[in-house]
Amino acid sequence: MGEWREIKLGEVIKFGNGKKKPNTNGNIPIYGGNGILGYSSEANYHNETIIVGRVGAYCGSVYYENNPIWISDNALSAKPKNDNDTKFLYYFLKHASLNQHAGGSSHPLVTQTLLNSLEYSFCTNPTEQKAIAEVLSSLDDKIDLLHHQNKTLEELAQTLFKQWFIEEAKDEWEEVTLGDFVKTNVATIKKDSSLKTIQYLDTSSLTEGKIDSFQQLDLSEAPSRAKRIVKHNDVLISTVRPNQKHYGIIKNPTEDMIVSTGYCVVSCEKLNPHFIYILLTTDDMTEYLHSIAEGSTSTYPSLKPSDIEAVEFLLPPEDKLKKFSDYADNAWDKIDNNHIQIKTLENMRDTLLPKLMRGEVRVTY
Repeated sequence: MGEWREIKLGEVIKFGNGKKKPNTNGNIPIYGGNGILGYSSEANYHNETIIVGRVGAYCGSVYYENNPIWISDNALSAKPKNDNDTKFLYYFLKHASLNQHAGGSSHPLVTQTLLNSLEYSFCTNPTEQKAIAEVLSSLDDKIDLLHHQNKTLEELAQTLFKQWFIEEAKDEWEEVTLGDFVKTNVATIKKDSSLKTIQYLDTSSLTEGKIDSFQQLDLSEAPSRAKRIVKHNDVLISTVRPNQKHYGIIKNPTEDMIVSTGYCVVSCEKLNPHFIYILLTTDDMTEYLHSIAEGSTSTYPSLKPSDIEAVEFLLPPEDKLKKFSDYADNAWDKIDNNHIQIKTLENMRDTLLPKLMRGEVRVTY
């Protein structure tokens, strides 16, 4: 079996960052502390690279990339020294909780000097490293496959919607407004609620239908924006900067799920919720809603619920709506089942990760 010993990160990893500002026109990802910031026409790192966020809210965040990239000055690259396995180091750094070592007060910061000095118990056998990485990678690969399936299912529904209800729309279809078919922000949590804790969803944690995480909070200490109650098949649209695409459709929420007042909660009472969800989230509609938001008088570009209720569309005939609803309901049932599998696999990976990195669970090779 492999050897484990105390090491300093600088013994096994070489940290670095970009030497100049990248050209921002191109198709090569520019990574910052919070992920991809944009795209460049040139790369300064190739092959396998680990990216570490170095400042602010994303200080200590860790990403993996196996293609040419640029790294901005608020992130660092991490490459293996000697024969250490890159993918193993990626998982090791995710386990290491680098943000807990950050310096600074108002803006937490990790530096190369700090990272080089951090000490950990570490598997020094590259063969065992590779075996550990393969276990974790296999789980991540399954998770990525399910996410890809969900994206494909949703894209097919969007294509069908565009063909049937936009390209093949008939002049004789009645022009209606969304407010005739939905209600917005129906329910708000009360001060005398029996709930003691809540699963809170803020606007940044939902993007293009994918929920990244919930915050488990004591209701008495929750932020003032934690107020909206949601039910099955409610559509969420962020009212601030709609072009950032913080939207989704909620499936089977728990009783304690509460969302931010930064969302408009659209309850679909008279039309299929998937029809309404796609109607509100096409690229053209997102651009339209953002143009309305930019005309607002608030500090940030923002929408009012009445702006969403005022959205106009051509009402298709009942038989066409039913045919689409049957397809979309089936597609989202599969998407929802995939989400359940994703959560199970993520829990398995997150349980295994610390045990593998501490040598509490060993992998044969």
